Amino acid sequence: MQATNGKNIAIVCNALAGSGRATILAEKIALQLKGKNIGHSVFKETWPNHFNGFSDVFIVGGDGTLNYFINQYHGVKLPLVVFNGGTGNDFHWLLYGSKTLDQQIETALMAEPKPIDIGKCNGRYFINGIGIGFEGDVAKALTGKKKRPGKTSFLVTILKKIFTYHSKDYTIGCVGQHLSGRKLLVDISNGRRAGGGFHIAPQAKADDGLFDVVIVDSLNPLQRLRYLPVIEKGKHLHLPFIHHFRTGNIIVGSKELLQYHLDGEYEESQKLAIEILPGALNFRF
Repeated sequence: MQATNGKNIAIVCNALAGSGRATILAEKIALQLKGKNIGHSVFKETWPNHFNGFSDVFIVGGDGTLNYFINQYHGVKLPLVVFNGGTGNDFHWLLYGSKTLDQQIETALMAEPKPIDIGKCNGRYFINGIGIGFEGDVAKALTGKKKRPGKTSFLVTILKKIFTYHSKDYTIGCVGQHLSGRKLLVDISNGRRAGGGFHIAPQAKADDGLFDVVIVDSLNPLQRLRYLPVIEKGKHLHLPFIHHFRTGNIIVGSKELLQYHLDGEYEESQKLAIEILPGALNFRF
C-alpha cells in the first residue's frame, strides 16, 4: 500500500515468534492501518535490506525479535514501535504496559519518538538485558523449545533447575565496584523485567544512560525456592545477599565458560565486556 498522510510504515514480523501469534498480530495491525488509509508494507519471512522510503518501523515479535532487529539494523534512526507478538514481551511491557492493540496503534501513530538506550556486549547489541549464570542456564534449556505465552515456560524451567544448578565463580568490575566469588546470577538490565514477568531490576530505566546491575550471591536450593516469588515481584533489592548498583560499563569474567543470554538468546563466552549506548534508538511510546 502506497504512503499517504505523510506516513509509510514498514511492519517487520517474526513468523516464528509466539508460535505464529506474531503473524496474526501483524495482519491485524496492517488491517487497522489500511482502514486509516495509512501507507504500509508487511515483511514476514524476508525483511528489507534497509528502510529507505519508510517513515516508521513496527516490529512484531518478542524480545528475541527485537534483539535480531537491533543487531541487523543497528544505527537505524527511524521511529520504532514494538508489538507484543512473542512469548515474554518484557521490553514491550516496559514501554506500553497493558495497552490494548487499538490503544498501542493510536500511541504509535501520535506519540513523538523518544530516545532509548541499548547495550553492547562483546560486539553484539541488546536492549532489555543480559542474564549470566542461573538465567543463562535457563535460557539454554529453553533454546529450540516451543514456549507458552507469558512466563509459564520460564517458570517451569526455573523450577526444574532451581534444585540442581551450581553457582559459579565470577569476577565483576566497574567504576566503584569490584566483586568476586560464587554467585547465583549476575543480571545487567536496561529494562525492568525478564522471563515474561520476573521483575529482576524493578528500578531500571531505559533512558537514563545506565544499566541496573543485580547480583545474587550463592544460595542453597531451599533459599532459592523461598525467595523466587520475592524476586518475581521485584521486592528483593533490600535483601542481604543482593548487590544492586548502576553503571554504564562493566566487565564480567570467570575461569569457567560463562553461560548467559542477551534478550533471552543464549550465548557462551569466557569474558563479557558490556557498555551502554545512551539514546541509540528512537521509540514511539
